[in-house]
Amino acid sequence: MISIDNANTGRRSTLSSTISSFDADRSLYNSTTSSTGSTSSSPYPRSYHPRDLLNSFIDSFKEFDYSTLPPVYNNITDQESQLQLNPANPNFDYSHFTQLERDALITASSPLSKRLKTRHLTWISLGASIGSGLLISSGSSLAHAGPLGLLIVWIFVGSVIFATMSSLAELATAFPVSGSFTTYVTLFVDKSISFAIAWNYALQWLVTFPLQLVAASLAIEYWTIKIHPAIFVTIFYVCIVFINLFGVYGYAEIEMVVSIIKVIAVIGFNILAIIIVTGGVPGQPYIGAKNWQGPQGGLFNTIEPFKQMCYIVSNVAFAYGGVELFGLAAVETASPKKSINRARKQIFYRLMVFYILSIVMIGFAVSYKTPELQDSGAFGTDINASPFVIAIKQAKIKALPSIMNGAVILTVLSVGNASVYASTRVLCAIGALQQGPKFLSFIDRSGRPMGCLIVQFAFGLLAYLICIPGKNVPAQIFDWLLSLSGLSALFTYISMNVCQLRFNCALKHRARIPKDELLYVSPLWCSWYGIFAIIAILALQFWAALFPPGAGKADVESFFKIYLGGPILFLCWLGHKLYSYWYLNVPLTKFWLTVDEIDIDTGRRQIDLETIKQEIAEEKIVMESKPWWYRLYKTFC
Repeated sequence: MISIDNANTGRRSTLSSTISSFDADRSLYNSTTSSTGSTSSSPYPRSYHPRDLLNSFIDSFKEFDYSTLPPVYNNITDQESQLQLNPANPNFDYSHFTQLERDALITASSPLSKRLKTRHLTWISLGASIGSGLLISSGSSLAHAGPLGLLIVWIFVGSVIFATMSSLAELATAFPVSGSFTTYVTLFVDKSISFAIAWNYALQWLVTFPLQLVAASLAIEYWTIKIHPAIFVTIFYVCIVFINLFGVYGYAEIEMVVSIIKVIAVIGFNILAIIIVTGGVPGQPYIGAKNWQGPQGGLFNTIEPFKQMCYIVSNVAFAYGGVELFGLAAVETASPKKSINRARKQIFYRLMVFYILSIVMIGFAVSYKTPELQDSGAFGTDINASPFVIAIKQAKIKALPSIMNGAVILTVLSVGNASVYASTRVLCAIGALQQGPKFLSFIDRSGRPMGCLIVQFAFGLLAYLICIPGKNVPAQIFDWLLSLSGLSALFTYISMNVCQLRFNCALKHRARIPKDELLYVSPLWCSWYGIFAIIAILALQFWAALFPPGAGKADVESFFKIYLGGPILFLCWLGHKLYSYWYLNVPLTKFWLTVDEIDIDTGRRQIDLETIKQEIAEEKIVMESKPWWYRLYKTFC
């Protein structure tokens, strides 16, 4: 059920029977209209004859049939109801609603496919975040900061991510809307800020897709250089396009399998690293803590150790990137009220175990003074710079480097696949919120954001820049393309925390207690910690980027490759601000929504809190009868 405040009448209206069980209502309505003689189309075939399958496949790309959505009832008074179209329908009458109410309704009732489960949310986020940042770039970070410095930075950034994801989980549980955290900025802060955040976040993933295609293709050169990388770009491009044409469920299932393989590879390395460090490899010496002590190693880099740690913060934040996708997938989840918080816990604990354990073992197995750590290649995928591979080579274990290279290829392709999902869902919200071309909101009959997919597939063709002679030229192009949105992840994380604070502030302003009406409530200190910690990260990164450690003077090119996203973000905000002033009559001095203007009910996923509390109490009783190890598992998972 969606509740709304009608701005014109001053009365509370209620649009019921949509959001809570969207797919169930759609199926029920389809069967009802069929029995009464109404026609409704379905993307799924009624038979498995090849001709019918082909026709069904072609029809699935047509615009979503909004007549299949259940109608809603506008309860004008306690006695009078009026049948209306579903809010997702383009013909729905929004004339009686404010722009803010329209934004909330249109994103909350998105007809995107809703088939994802908790396991999908978990593995989508894990798949996007376990990438080359851990497998390869961690080597360069180790060389800069030393083993203890790297561990401190990784734990610090991880704590910021945990606090931010806690804030996101609260909002996503109450408002599983299209665009998730980018839409929340519109609802709780300001539309111009939302415009800047959304487009920069989308651009980050739009460019990531072709970059990962190129990186995976160049990684093939570890085995052979006789085949041009463009051939592998084509193969990988077609595979990812094909996967995403399966829809969100097919994408999620494939991503889950690939992510499990990546996790197994990381676990396998950690076991191997323990064997190497303890001298378990035949013919190899005992390493122990030698790489944490001089002269072979040390706890920190001896040259400007603190600045070295500040310098790698952005690399570590990049390695964690993608963990927020569980919130983006909330609108396509069958049961967000239970799935989102479970996914948050599973993602965080698994990431911390896999990442922190891996970072510790890297520090023990490889000295930060190892020369090979410094160069990760033009596209950051030189397998020889991976601390995992360096440890294996130093232990003189044959064949495993090739297996590790295969894991790297699978990893970057998985991130490329996730980038398609992330960019298209944000672009779809941009279209729905009228912050971009209308075709971005086009959703086909299989619930795929086809307009956005076409944009992302077009960006994927940038991967053919690899055909330019010499690797350095295309690498430089991608470096500058990525720099356009280089800070988008950090600014997006700040916006999540600000939105959670604004939502709670609006609740308090109305004398409403979060614990009395929200299924999951994040501690407010998480948001405050996330905001101040990210501001500190940006400030320290600014200093380290402008004056790189060991350089002795300012490096303008290095600085802008990291901080160019800041001015771009400001220009996006300013451009939308001027547009709003000239065409929408929004005063230039209005920088954010007031507490009175924030609508905390429109578009919100309504739940029977008492029923949920009763279910939780019953689950606790059942849990008490389980063995201690099972209770411990459920606590963290």
